[in-house]
Amino acid sequence: MPEQINSDVLIIGSGAAGLTLALQLADQCQVHILSKASLDEGCTLYAQGGVAAVLDEQDSLASHVTDTLDAGAGLCHPEVVEYVVSHSRPAIQALIERGVPFTREAGSDSPFHLTREGGHSHRRVIHAADATGKAIETTLLGMARQHPNIQMFEHHIAIDLISHVKLGLPDENRIIGAYVLDRQADQVQVFHAPFVVLASGGASKVYLYTSNPDLSTGDGIAMAWRAGCRIANMEFNQFHPTCLYHPEAKSFLITEAIRGEGGLLKLPDGKRFMDRFDSRGELAPRDIVARAIDHEMKRLGAECLYLDISHKPADFIIEHFPTVYARCKELGIDITREPIPVVPAAHYTCGGVMSDLHGRTDLPGLYAIGEVSHTGLHGANRMASNSLLECLVFGEAAAQDILSQHQTTRPTTPIPAWDESRVTDSDEEVVVAHNWDELRRFMWDYVGIVRTDKRLQRAKRRVDLLQSEIHEYYSNFRVSNDLLELRNLVVVADLIIRSAMARKESRGLHYTLDYPLLDNSGPPQDTILVPWQD
Repeated sequence: MPEQINSDVLIIGSGAAGLTLALQLADQCQVHILSKASLDEGCTLYAQGGVAAVLDEQDSLASHVTDTLDAGAGLCHPEVVEYVVSHSRPAIQALIERGVPFTREAGSDSPFHLTREGGHSHRRVIHAADATGKAIETTLLGMARQHPNIQMFEHHIAIDLISHVKLGLPDENRIIGAYVLDRQADQVQVFHAPFVVLASGGASKVYLYTSNPDLSTGDGIAMAWRAGCRIANMEFNQFHPTCLYHPEAKSFLITEAIRGEGGLLKLPDGKRFMDRFDSRGELAPRDIVARAIDHEMKRLGAECLYLDISHKPADFIIEHFPTVYARCKELGIDITREPIPVVPAAHYTCGGVMSDLHGRTDLPGLYAIGEVSHTGLHGANRMASNSLLECLVFGEAAAQDILSQHQTTRPTTPIPAWDESRVTDSDEEVVVAHNWDELRRFMWDYVGIVRTDKRLQRAKRRVDLLQSEIHEYYSNFRVSNDLLELRNLVVVADLIIRSAMARKESRGLHYTLDYPLLDNSGPPQDTILVPWQD
């Protein structure tokens, strides 16, 4: 039987949010970090654009706040937006001091180069060429590996959170740890900790086409729901307008910064079209651009549209977008001479586990930071490059809150070992594969960029059936990585569908043909799903 593993803080996820938190805690706490795959694999690694922050003298905090509120279509929480934006400069300064190699204008002593992306009224996106996430992840991970109080566990997937209520204990409910599958040893371990932090990212893998890596299966959201936490605004799934369309280009994102530097969206015949949808053209917020591309593709029966920056000098393109240039070149596309074929793809989960300005959830001791959380920052549509900023700011905020308590909070409740006495090895793995494929296809077809009541009802019937099948399968067979991810994905799909059915209007990323207008009968409201009312 595997031994129990004890720490002060257990962090589920090894991206920017989790690593920022760990480095802030490690001088005073024993920290364990779980990663489903290798430590650097995750959405942070693939983030190209940058981090939004007010760094230019011509810019202002008020302008960044206004832009964020505008993109969020009335559902941002103003106090949260102001908090995050006001902490943007210190967050960037911390990364600079840690050695993140942000791009400068020219030469080592020049100011940092700032680009502009959709929804922003100023250049305020600091970046490391077009591989900002990789630069941040590599730097923070390198520091975490060297810290003696941080221990990292690769290829470990959390199964469920453990609380007093889960163990049937009568005392006050709080988090005490998690059951975790060691994928390489194929055994379930108990991680015991008085503080557990969900930094596990979003759930875009619930859709057939996504810019996210395979890890984005909504694990933290599903586990928090099962543990009794409220979930909010799951109907707002951001579809990035421009993923590379090529049979060999799995999930490769074409950074929004290309449009920020003058890239033009075009139809197959070479004509521009965005001005017909929004006066901001290519720099309109992502929800508007994605719907416009989706509309034109359906109208024309086109498999893709095109993003063209070839009118810019070749040296400029290669210098600013080396990652995109190299990947496209590998596939036979020279972006200095020809347009890039693009399609929209699921990109970001704007809803998630409800958490406050300290990252605290409904379950004492449980925190949620980064894409897994719903803080109120993004509202009905996340503005470009606010996501990494949210990870940095709330990683710091959660760390300060945990440090204020950890000396007086110690785990005392024993946790029973994982019980496999009533399950067997599966002889029907094909069921998992078929259910996985069916789920992602009907979510794309019925709960995608444009929705209707009929499509949502079809999706709900299918997800109810899948939940029943997957629950039965989970109850009878030993757990595996694919089964755990499918179990979490079907929960997330159900939360998305129910949230979309509850919103009788079109707002931000949620667009329905049955209710194409805003509901102005009262103040905009978050969609909040409550597990104890389920």
